[in-house]
Amino acid sequence: MRDPDGLLRRAGVRGNPDRDQHFLIDDRVLDRLPDYLENTDRSHLLEIGAGTGALTDRLLAEADRVTVVERDPELAAFLREEFADEIGADRLTVIEGDALDVELPEFSASVSNLPYGVSSEIAFRLLPEGKPLVLMFQKEFAERMAADAGTDDYGRLSVTAQHYADVEVVEPVPKEAFSPPPEVQSAVVRTTPRAPDYEVDDEAFFLDFVKAIFTQRRKTLRNAIRNTAHISGLDDASAVVDAVDEELLRRRPGTLEPSEFAELAVLAGEHGFEGGETG
Repeated sequence: MRDPDGLLRRAGVRGNPDRDQHFLIDDRVLDRLPDYLENTDRSHLLEIGAGTGALTDRLLAEADRVTVVERDPELAAFLREEFADEIGADRLTVIEGDALDVELPEFSASVSNLPYGVSSEIAFRLLPEGKPLVLMFQKEFAERMAADAGTDDYGRLSVTAQHYADVEVVEPVPKEAFSPPPEVQSAVVRTTPRAPDYEVDDEAFFLDFVKAIFTQRRKTLRNAIRNTAHISGLDDASAVVDAVDEELLRRRPGTLEPSEFAELAVLAGEHGFEGGETG
């Protein structure tokens, strides 16, 4: 495996916190990351934010093909030089650009040390693809993704992520594993795609409805529905409240399971719009 510190020296770069650059340099963490793809198709792995290629090198040892996305032009040029043989053998593709804008290839799984400033946006670009993911996040963000209903960390992020996959925090990562060390602790999240155990008529509305309700997480559900109609787009919040069981209305958003949010979203679609449906 290529030495992470050696890659930094050859690239002639230092991480820049102002540009959200914190290079993962701990060999033990780097070596473990691909191992979290248990029983997963590794034919084509995707890496977002390849940096100097320390993780890329490990992925190439595990996969038939790897595609990396790197937005920094200098780093993208370095990757093309450093991994010229792998590119020439058609085992590695380097896409230069922003992962939120570029066209992503078909891939079997993704292992990535995400830029933390856009980690949420990237995660929710990847999750709907229905592929296994092993992603590095800020520890607080990771714990919120995996949180269970009724816990302090549970919220919109938990419901939305778990709509697409089973989510688990598999490893905490200390600041010292990065160069330069970030101000926050990190953690590795593994997501295993699966269909939710509930049905929604309009997925976009369901996710918007969850987002709206959690802006009022300290209110009862009755007040949260009424207070957020302008966010969720409901025409008649009172009609939705009238259709919901009284016991449920007395609860707070953080106690509801994703399946209960789905039931609410279906009721909202039936009763909260002119014509009785979303859209």
